[in-house]
Amino acid sequence: MMNSAILALIISFVITAAFMPLLIPFLRKLKFGQSILEDGPVWHAKKQGTPTMGGLGMMLGVVCASLVFVHSLKGMAVVVCAALFGLVGFVDDYIKVVKKHNQGFTPAQKFAAQTAVSLAFALFMYFVQGQSSALVPFGPRLDLGWVSIPFVMLVLLATSNSVNLTDGLDGLAASVTTVAALFFAVACSHWGEGDISAVMAAVVGAAVGFLIYNFYPAKVFMGDTGSLFLGGALGAAACAADPGLELFLIVGGFVFLFESLSVIIQVAVFKKTGKRVFKMTPIHHHFEMCGWKETKVVLVFSAVTLVLCLICYFGL
Repeated sequence: MMNSAILALIISFVITAAFMPLLIPFLRKLKFGQSILEDGPVWHAKKQGTPTMGGLGMMLGVVCASLVFVHSLKGMAVVVCAALFGLVGFVDDYIKVVKKHNQGFTPAQKFAAQTAVSLAFALFMYFVQGQSSALVPFGPRLDLGWVSIPFVMLVLLATSNSVNLTDGLDGLAASVTTVAALFFAVACSHWGEGDISAVMAAVVGAAVGFLIYNFYPAKVFMGDTGSLFLGGALGAAACAADPGLELFLIVGGFVFLFESLSVIIQVAVFKKTGKRVFKMTPIHHHFEMCGWKETKVVLVFSAVTLVLCLICYFGL
């Protein structure tokens, strides 16, 4: 079981790392460059035009490795769910680069597409796999019954969008995802979920292979293609394990949660008082505005995730 996961990691890494040098010039030739938010940090302006949609490389690595080492219907459902989230991100990215503007789908369109994927996966898990339980860290196993359907949908939507928000600095989303996915690979192996463990191991390999080209200064960005794919993979794997590991995402994936909460808090407080809690959100920009370099933010956020994932491991 663990051997399959290790091999899936290696194959995914090799495919992603080898494919990126072909993909980056292709994206540059098509002028698929990132448009930088006008209200973002001014020093990010130099990133304008950096090739985006590099998440395609990670998707290729994970899908190819999964086709070799994943044989169960549940394991493939995790891969398909992640790929569909990646497809939503791809369409969003495509609209952005064609219009040369940082707006793709309307929020309603994007949410509707993500909701449809989440609903399909939640229904599959409940009616086909009979999975309706969730494990509380350091606590009991809960049987959620039919409530697991909206619960799984919420987890998928929250995780995919939180990883998407985290993808704002060179190497940040990929680094934090690497640590979180490694935990879920080990946890799923611990639960005897070998196929899901292999998928998560493949995500680790793909993220590391992508980081070769995404570390500061990034030669390519993953775009919504990559961030929604990674978030969908993490969320689907957590929901597919039996018992479910969704609540472990709150602890092990706290950085992702913190990114989302910072935006929610900032907007809510500003609307009510006209004042800002943070200098800029998502929260990684706040630390930038405090003088932290991108590399320091990535290192600290990844280290925090590592510590929290170690805590999660003892809470299995």
